Amino acid sequence: MIISEQKPLQEIIDSLKGYTKIFLVGCGECATTCKSGGKEELLKMQQELEKQGKLVVGTCIPDAPCVASQIKTELAKNTKALREAEAILILACGLGTQSVKDNDRLGLAVLPGCNTLFGAVMDAKGNFFEKCSLCGDCVLESTAGICPITLCPKGLLNGPCGGMDKGKCEVDKECDCAWVLIYKELEKSKKLFKLKEIRTAKDYKKAIKPHKLIMSKS
Repeated sequence: MIISEQKPLQEIIDSLKGYTKIFLVGCGECATTCKSGGKEELLKMQQELEKQGKLVVGTCIPDAPCVASQIKTELAKNTKALREAEAILILACGLGTQSVKDNDRLGLAVLPGCNTLFGAVMDAKGNFFEKCSLCGDCVLESTAGICPITLCPKGLLNGPCGGMDKGKCEVDKECDCAWVLIYKELEKSKKLFKLKEIRTAKDYKKAIKPHKLIMSKS
C-alpha cells in the first residue's frame, strides 16, 4: 500500500492560483484507506475550495487511479465536466497524479493534492508501517523476513553497528535494533549460521530509477 497525506490546505490553494474551475480525483484504494483521498476527503476538499471561491465542476474516485484502464474509464465518464474544468486536483499518491496526467486528453493542469510518504503494510488496528524499501535486491531469506535495509536507519547488511544499546537503535532509542530482531528470529528457527554469511555491498544498479517492467504478450 502506498501511504500519502494531504498537502497543507494553503499549499493547495496556492497551487490553484489562476484556476477557478476544478475537477477532483481521489483513490478508492490506498488514499481511501489512509484517509488522504477517499469520498469524505474529496467532499471536505470541495467545501474548502468553494470557500476560496473555486467551483468544483466534478469528482471521481477510481479504485486505483494509477491503473491506466481505470482512470481512462473515469475520465471518459466525466468528459462533460472535464471540458468545463481548468485544472484537475489529485488526492492520491504521486503515481496516481502522474497516471492522470498521462491519460488526460484535454491538456488540463494536473496538480497534486497529496504528498507520497512510503510503501507500507497495515496491521489489524489500521496502523501503517514501512517494511520494504523496494530496493530490487531482496535479502529477506537470509534475515528471517526482516528487512535491514528499511528497519535499520543505516541500512546495514552484516549485523548491528557499535551504537546498538540494550537492543535499541542509537538513531531512535524507542526503536528496536533491526539486527537484534533478526538474531532472535534466526535463533527461533535454528538458523543462526546465516549470520556468518557475509553479504557483499548492495548492487545499487538494481535501484537505478526510473524502473519499468514490460509485459510481453504470449
